Amino acid sequence: MFRFEEPIYLYLLAIIPLLAVVKWMLDRQQKKRLRRFGDPQLLKQLMPDVSKWRPTAKFWLLQAALTLLIVMLARPQMGTRVSNEKRTGIETIIAMDISNSMLAEDVAPSRLDRTKMMVENLVDNFTDDKIGLIVFAGEAFVQLPITSDYVSAKMFLSDITPSLIVSQGTDIATAINMAVNSFTQQQGVGKAIIVVTDGEDHEGGAEEAAKAARKKGMRVYVLGVGSPDGSPIPLGNGEYMKDKTGNTVMTKLNEDMCRTIAQAGGGAYIHVNNNSNAQQQLDNELAKLSKKEMQSTVYSDYDEQYQAFGVIVLILLIIEICLLERKNPLAKRINIFGRRQRQTTMVVAFLMMATFASAQTDRQYVSQGNKLFRGGQYDKAEVAYRKAIEKNPRNPQAHYNLGNSLMAQRKDSAAIQSLQKSTELETSKTRKAMAYHNIGVVCQQHKMYGEAIDAYKNALRLNPADDTTRYNLELCKRQQKQQQQQQKNQQQNKDNKDKNGKDKKDEKQQNKDNKQQNKDKENKMSKENAEQMLNAAMQQEKSTQQRIKKAMQKPRSNKLDKEW
Repeated sequence: MFRFEEPIYLYLLAIIPLLAVVKWMLDRQQKKRLRRFGDPQLLKQLMPDVSKWRPTAKFWLLQAALTLLIVMLARPQMGTRVSNEKRTGIETIIAMDISNSMLAEDVAPSRLDRTKMMVENLVDNFTDDKIGLIVFAGEAFVQLPITSDYVSAKMFLSDITPSLIVSQGTDIATAINMAVNSFTQQQGVGKAIIVVTDGEDHEGGAEEAAKAARKKGMRVYVLGVGSPDGSPIPLGNGEYMKDKTGNTVMTKLNEDMCRTIAQAGGGAYIHVNNNSNAQQQLDNELAKLSKKEMQSTVYSDYDEQYQAFGVIVLILLIIEICLLERKNPLAKRINIFGRRQRQTTMVVAFLMMATFASAQTDRQYVSQGNKLFRGGQYDKAEVAYRKAIEKNPRNPQAHYNLGNSLMAQRKDSAAIQSLQKSTELETSKTRKAMAYHNIGVVCQQHKMYGEAIDAYKNALRLNPADDTTRYNLELCKRQQKQQQQQQKNQQQNKDNKDKNGKDKKDEKQQNKDNKQQNKDKENKMSKENAEQMLNAAMQQEKSTQQRIKKAMQKPRSNKLDKEW
């Protein structure tokens, strides 16, 4: 694929036909003057060394050199942004339990936070492997499709909370089935499903799902997080979750369930607690899986092609300098190192060097930054990209890569600015879509769902075939809906609280008034009235006892709704 990095300079090519017209007009005027001076045939005999075609040849040589110089300024590039790399690794889908029970603190700092740290360390150890994220509670959905983009994996990981799923509970079977359908179709590569849970399977069917995954060549590993002794579930306000009977919920790690699922899936069960080496055990288990060469899509730079044009320009200029306007068959008068020729050569060489330096410097910094970025040195990569922008502020690739390096350092505000600048300068629809996609990722991470949705839509308009962006868009819409519902509920709770406060105040005043009225009545109450009130109270008490007795005779349900 051939393209120009700075196509605006190609408008300068309009100078070429203009110079040709000027040259034609000057030659025509010169011929008219010669005809006025004398007979053309006689003048030709008087000027035997004058060449008719050499000046024209020199002119067109300069025209060709100028054309190529303009093309050089436009920075011709060859190649493609998207390329495929062959990597040897495995495919891993991590299914994370994010039910409320994962907030228990029997594993420091909490079950969920401990899980996040383990997954992040696992991603850091990956080099040529692919990873995907699934979150589940009462239901499951894909948080990150399988990819080799480890930076995005970490970003999505940090944003995982139980609030992502409204339907609470623990449905391990659905998570395993979704993981089975999330792998690529490539055969022969090791595929692992890592289920991170406390084993409180409220729905059932997990063992059967693990067996089905094993039949398809996938291994199911279970990381049991928590303590078998149990722990309460904190609510964040100093209180603990209670069931509908008012008792504190104690969530326990179900190790028997975890072992059963792992055995059915042909994998291993690993207990995660405060003192375990679960990370090392998991790495050892994954190392046993067969690795295979996989195609992985990566984004590479376009190769600069201006060097070839520069060589051609230099050759044309040398020929033009050596080609004299007068005929000289014996080449006795050729002196390319004369004063005039030497000055011309030095000027041309200086212009060539200046053009080369201007076109090369920012590209060199970008390439240097790319190497540093791939090595995980994001701060040094940022410095290199900023130097590239300093040399060429209109380099969209430098702005885009700078935004990615800032994202990796969690400098999200600055990252959005750089990515936005890239979208303004970029001419390639594919790369502009990538910039909008990353803007959406940052905004989504900070729960700026409206801005994220707009960015994803812009990306899809430029690249409708991007399934990852389409998935993120739908997920973001869902999260926005949940956020709006939470805000609505909070406002209702606030309104109810204010109303209850007002009602209590009114009730207090009413009780005070009633107390005063009753006191006045007591002072005026007759013996007869007192007896009537006593009989009424006794009758009411008798009726109340009958209702209580009747209610106690009804069968009581032992079923409890599990919201953890």
